[in-house]
Amino acid sequence: MRIERLEVGSLRTNCYLVESDGEVGVIDPGDDGEYIIRKVGERGKCIWVAATHGHFDHILAATEVSLGFNVPFYLNSKDEFLLTRAGKTAGFFTGNQEGIVLPSYSPLSEEMSLKLGSEQLVVMETPGHTPGSVSFYSRKEGMVYCGDTVFGDGSLGRTDFSYGSSKDLRRSVEMLLELPEKTMVFPGHGEEVQIEDLRGFFRRVYGGEF
Repeated sequence: MRIERLEVGSLRTNCYLVESDGEVGVIDPGDDGEYIIRKVGERGKCIWVAATHGHFDHILAATEVSLGFNVPFYLNSKDEFLLTRAGKTAGFFTGNQEGIVLPSYSPLSEEMSLKLGSEQLVVMETPGHTPGSVSFYSRKEGMVYCGDTVFGDGSLGRTDFSYGSSKDLRRSVEMLLELPEKTMVFPGHGEEVQIEDLRGFFRRVYGGEF
């Protein structure tokens, strides 16, 4: 499985192009749809687009990319309410809400798999940052795409929104930390990190609580 990380949009969101056997999946198409489409074309045939959660900086190009390749866009239905707010929220954070077309989506569910050639990414529900946050996990490749649940420096996703839950986020992080120690974690912003390094960080910061 080959991976390319693109930093897109004003919030520098990580968009991942994941390729296996000439088939490409796009994770978190946050902005810059033309750029994403061009980069996908350099890699293979796009067969799906998916978001780890419904925040605008992870889905702004979802319509453009999914329609451009005539493929489904996947999102957990628990974050559907965030799609209806995407334009307003984008305007608040970036000052620009023009030209935003809300995507239709196919619902994700726990243990569902997104296939790429001979590989597959299993959906893990990891709520807290948003109610519908998910992670995409490849046991075979030792990779997990976790959105804004946890970041490479050990910091956690925000839970100060009205729909956030620090309790749920903590459970989600604990679940991710149970993955094999060499698993590479690809977050929604910033650099990737191994599970063993995250475990070390949390032990140092929180002691035996993580």
